[in-house]
Order: sequence, then C-alpha cells, then structure tokens
Amino acid sequence: MRFEVHQVLDAIERRLSTDPAVARAVLDLSEVVRYADLDNTRPANLLRLGMVVDALARHLAEEEVQVYAVAGRTLLSDGDLTSNERMRIRSWSDDGLVEVLPDLADRVLEVADLTGLPVLTRSRYDGLRDRYPWLATEPGRLLTPAPGAGGAVLIARGAGGSGRPGAAAALVMSRLWRCPERGCASFGDPGAPAGNFDDTFAHLRGGTGPGVKRRPGSQPPPRLKAGTPVCPRHDSRLSDAGPRPAAQAVSVRVDGVLKRRFVVTAGQPVVVGRSPDDPDSVMLGHMLDEDARSWISRRHLRLELRGEALYVTDTSTNGTVVKRGGGEFTLRRDQSHVLGPDDVLELFEGVELARAGHWSSGGSIQPASVMTEAPTIAMRLNLR
Repeated sequence: MRFEVHQVLDAIERRLSTDPAVARAVLDLSEVVRYADLDNTRPANLLRLGMVVDALARHLAEEEVQVYAVAGRTLLSDGDLTSNERMRIRSWSDDGLVEVLPDLADRVLEVADLTGLPVLTRSRYDGLRDRYPWLATEPGRLLTPAPGAGGAVLIARGAGGSGRPGAAAALVMSRLWRCPERGCASFGDPGAPAGNFDDTFAHLRGGTGPGVKRRPGSQPPPRLKAGTPVCPRHDSRLSDAGPRPAAQAVSVRVDGVLKRRFVVTAGQPVVVGRSPDDPDSVMLGHMLDEDARSWISRRHLRLELRGEALYVTDTSTNGTVVKRGGGEFTLRRDQSHVLGPDDVLELFEGVELARAGHWSSGGSIQPASVMTEAPTIAMRLNLR
C-alpha cells in the first residue's frame, strides 16, 4: 500500500509546474491539503492535491493539466502530514516544481495577477480587493473546490473573468531574472537542474537524478516589493539577465479531447511524434490507437519559433495536413510552413496540434485520473 501511495504522488508530481506557460491554475498547497471534506480522512492529506488536480482537468475538459502550487514553509513541519508527505513536498520545492516560501503572504494572488491564471481556493480575499481589483471585476477567476462527483468539483464564483495579466506583468514577465543565492530552484542558471535534492531519495518520486531540468526561458514570476523584483524563496533582490526568449504554447488534441500542452521556445526546436528520442521532444504514442501509431512517424514534425513566427517542418513518412480556413494542404518531408493563428496540424485523422487557446475548453469528458492507484484505505491511514 505504501508503494501505491508513492505511485499516486508520482502521478501528482507530473502535474506540477511553476512555468506560467503550461500551468492552468494557481493554488495554495497549505490550504488544499486541509480540505478534509473532500475525503473525510485525517486533517491534512497530500493526496487531496490529486483530487483537486482531477477536478481542474474535468472542469477544463483537458487531460494532463498542470497546476502552479505555492505553500508556506511551515507546511514542511506540519505534524498533521506524514513524514513521507513532508519529504515529498520538500523534494518538489527543491526541484522547482512548487514554491515553498518563508512568507506566503499574498503570493497566490500575485502569481495570478502576473500570469492571468485562475485561483483554486475557498478564500474570499476580501481585504485584498483594492490591491487586486480583478477579485471584484473578474470573480470567475476564483474556482472553489468542493465535494462532488468523482471526488471533487470546481465551482466558479460569479461570471467568468477575462484572465488577463495585471499591468505589472508587461515588465517583469518579459525579462529573465537571476537570484544571487546559489542553486535557486526558481531563478538559478537556465537549463540547469532545478534544485539540489539528493539522489538518495530519487527513487521515491520516480526520478533518476538531482532535480528537474527546466525549459530554457521558463521562470516563475518574481515577487514585487515596492516595484522591485525579488526572489520569493530567498527575499533577495533579483538581477536583470536580459529579455525572456519568446515562447508559444501548443495544444495536442486527440479525437476532440485536449490531451496536453507544451511550449516552443525561441532557439529550442521541439520534435513531435510517436516516440521521438530527443530529451525535450513530445511523445504521442501513449495517446494513440493502433491505426494512428502505425501512421504517425516516430519523429513526425518539428516546431521552431523564429521571432513571432511558429514554423512547422514535416519530417514524417506520410506527411502532415495543414487545415486553414475552409481548405487544407499536405506538407511532405522537409517542407515547412508558418503556422497561422487558426491553423490546425493533422498528423492522422483526429490527431491534431494548434496554438494553445485555439480550441475552447469545456465539455463532459472524463480525463484520466492521477488518483487511479490510490486505494480507499490509503486515504485514511497515517502512513509514516
């Protein structure tokens, strides 16, 4: 049973990201682990994070959604969590997958303000509406987790909001920042492993080395103090490391269901296919049926961002269909095309790629759950 719980935490780990380009919502992990009415078990339970992730996936009708989790450092010594849970949260923090901060303050709202992400919360934040006016004007950006079908549901408060980032985002999100603290999991060296979690415990989270390699150009938003960017982890003033590379999020849809999103960064081409061997590639094989797997090439196409233009180059045996407007055409091997804002790439019937946001979320699908391996009794035991 202990192994099954670790499997669930491994599945949850794959849904964590502090990359604003792929995260679909921000939450206070300290708050979520205490939603006792979701499972009626012990006061604090890290598996509740998986229930909320599943609820977000159903709410958006999208597979493999990722969340931006923030927590105060006191969570690492919370006696209501098991020792294994506290160790796992520490490893996530060391790997840069979640933010564990000495002073949580209003960090969740600040992240939402700078990125435009919705907030998964039961808090009202009434005292912060002057600082964050969208709390009053865009109440739909607050999504409340509640008990419901499938374990948890999300209830939007009021009408849906626009989700536009706040005014400060134009500056801070267009630059790269560096923290003076060595090995900072949020603002350390680009492309380096985030964090310094010891290999000794890597097997507990399915890892193979110290830390998780970040996407180049991927950074969480800094904390702003009197307009000055500081590291939320270390409270150190950040130095400006130059412009942030341009990036474009892309969505994968299979048989009408949004499966996942990934990011193409300037200077970092991304290969998409059935089973490409590039470390930063996008593998589709596990999403496909037998016919699609036999048609789609191992390395089917390459996406590359040059300035604001997103280029697609076919590298397949059978070609890639480009759908635009009322027509379509086929790219053959080594042919390239600049992907328009409404263009859709079809690798096989029903297997499509497009710029993120082209397909609207919503529907009645039942995305695969991260809680599949969680036995009911494991939710009730205080495993140590």
